[in-house]
Amino acid sequence: MIRLKTALALLPLLCSAPLWATTFVYVSNAESGTVSRYQLNEANGSLQWRGDTPAGKKIMPLAASPDGKRLYGALRSPPYSIISWRVSGSHGDLQKLTVTPVAASFPWITTDRSGRYLLAASYDSDIVTSNRIDDKGVVTPQVTGEVKTGPHAHSVITDVSNHSLYVGNLGVDRVLQYAFADNGAITPLGTGFVQGEKNSGARHSVISPDNRFLYNLAEMSGTITQFRRAADGSLTELKTWPNAVAKKYNLQHGEQRPAGYSDPTPRIWAADIKITPDGQFIYVTERTSSTVSGYRVDKQSGELTLIGSWPVEKQPRSIATDAQGKWLIVSGEKSAVIGSYAIDPASGELKRVAEAPAGKGANWVTLITQ
Repeated sequence: MIRLKTALALLPLLCSAPLWATTFVYVSNAESGTVSRYQLNEANGSLQWRGDTPAGKKIMPLAASPDGKRLYGALRSPPYSIISWRVSGSHGDLQKLTVTPVAASFPWITTDRSGRYLLAASYDSDIVTSNRIDDKGVVTPQVTGEVKTGPHAHSVITDVSNHSLYVGNLGVDRVLQYAFADNGAITPLGTGFVQGEKNSGARHSVISPDNRFLYNLAEMSGTITQFRRAADGSLTELKTWPNAVAKKYNLQHGEQRPAGYSDPTPRIWAADIKITPDGQFIYVTERTSSTVSGYRVDKQSGELTLIGSWPVEKQPRSIATDAQGKWLIVSGEKSAVIGSYAIDPASGELKRVAEAPAGKGANWVTLITQ
């Protein structure tokens, strides 16, 4: 009788979602024109290749719906479009639902937190847009919001409340701030921007889970800038941290890299920034040195302390953590493999534990847990 009661007591725990959840890793391969699928072993960090899905020439940014049932990808070669896939099956297969024409080449896409809008930033057309996602999870041609930015909008994210948008505007060294309405409209917030250091190249941003701070990574200076977020969504700059690897690898200040760019000088070329789900650690990539640097986030002040830097896949474009913050997945545009790294829960140190074959031009990494 005692054993039966114990078994019954443990039943809810054994059947809980985290124990039975499956995490799939999706990596877009720009040169191969495919999206590679992997299954992440949450126990040891290993990656099992599950196949490649044809996508199209220069498939780059990916975004998952909040419920993990849809994956979206942007094609950056004409005709520009967004692909909507259904995530299905035990191997995370991708079933194409539709291909939606869009007006620009987008190096960044994401969904808002409701999953009703696809947000996109265009480096070439200097715009940020919002497209309606219908009840079937398909991106529609209906544009609910569009704003003209300065040169080279590179990313757009929402705050935790889903009422503010922040854009890394690389060409004018600004983080733009917008109000985001329930109907998908986008309007300037306050002054409309916070100005960064000249020629720093504001690129990608993350929001702290408590919604108090935004951190922006600058592409050409490699710096991380912390901003305080006010109740109305406006930003105030607090502190900036220098690039962690420039001195070690003798990297000079970066430059914008138009098509055909060629320069033998080793320069800072920062790419991506991610924060763990618990907000404890931040990781950034630097492509010239092929490194990832990690920082501990102070719970009260939000200030950063450098943990260390580690060599990773060649020319790392994108990184992503799993839902538990245990594993960091890294892609390299010039690497034949993607890498899986264990995140030490106490120190934040990274340890490479596994790899898996990747396509050519591997760049965007997105994880979905079901």
